[in-house]
Amino acid sequence: MMIQFSILRGHSDTVSSCHFCYGDTKLLSCSYDKTVELWDVEKDFPIHIFEEQHTAQISDCSLTPDDRRMVTSSYDNTVKAWDMETGKILWTAEHDGIVTSCNISYDGRYVVSSSDREIAIHIFDSVSTTVVAHIYALLDGQDGRCCRRFFERFVMFTKSHSSCSFHLYFRGHSNAISDCWFTSDGHYLCTASWDKSLKIWDIKRGEFQCHEPVSLNEGHEGSVSSCVFSQDGELSSSLVVSGGYDKAVAIWDTDAGYKKLSLKGHWDWVTDVAISRNKKWILSASKDSTLRLWNVEKMDDVPSVTEIRKERGSKIAQCEQCERPFLCLQHSDSEMTSKCIFCRLSSPLRKILSLPPSVSPDL
Repeated sequence: MMIQFSILRGHSDTVSSCHFCYGDTKLLSCSYDKTVELWDVEKDFPIHIFEEQHTAQISDCSLTPDDRRMVTSSYDNTVKAWDMETGKILWTAEHDGIVTSCNISYDGRYVVSSSDREIAIHIFDSVSTTVVAHIYALLDGQDGRCCRRFFERFVMFTKSHSSCSFHLYFRGHSNAISDCWFTSDGHYLCTASWDKSLKIWDIKRGEFQCHEPVSLNEGHEGSVSSCVFSQDGELSSSLVVSGGYDKAVAIWDTDAGYKKLSLKGHWDWVTDVAISRNKKWILSASKDSTLRLWNVEKMDDVPSVTEIRKERGSKIAQCEQCERPFLCLQHSDSEMTSKCIFCRLSSPLRKILSLPPSVSPDL
């Protein structure tokens, strides 16, 4: 049993971002070649190209929840909003430095972008482009995409302020955090890092500041560039997908906290990853100018996956706390956990981290 995949060729430079859209029937990608391409999943080629608007590399793209509008960020110091049907520019927002990332809030009301020169997060109305807030942050080794995705979930509390400053801590990684992604309910956060690991944090009550996260290790041979949770409705996400500078895509079982499968084939860094809502498809973007669409519907039948489960003594268990079934792996000769990873995260018995140092309000 082998994982089937398609190679999508259409860009002529690094593909910087990728998404599923239109009910998983279409794909969206942007590139350093200054274009955005809309792909048909079944045809494997672009059905529409958005071009000749940005004058430098496009760093990121994002769609509104109804897939009617798109925003793009670029090294030409702008964020642009597009009408997906007509391809026309709706508005352009100027920044003082190159714009490293952008996103649209889950309710479609706000656009969040990050600028390298100002080391700031910009929040503005997605229709009128009225500035809601500028967040100037002292960041511990975290790039724009990570910060933009983090603040996109917490944008509402800043809407009555013109600016603010704070110190953002994720004290657990030993190197820069390159990306982050929330579960659909906003309860948990996954972070990817240059230290070759991913970590899952319980952030609902701010516990990430003092409780140790769950670590996902030994999945990549180099820095991890991107991560995404699967969308499992009301249940906690069952999968994490990550991409790395080792040219590989890793699929993680979050319940058991182990790497299920590694997808290899890209010829250069994997820059971004996405997973379809039904969890049948994984999309990866790369510095090699291509996207790959992986069919993972039957990945549990892949010999390497079944072998790992046998070696580690896996079984389907019921979490003693939330009573949800989960895949339980035996970590040693005697240790078999009785809780899923999300209930272990909320356990008061986890290691307590020291609180971060205070920061002067004048900074």
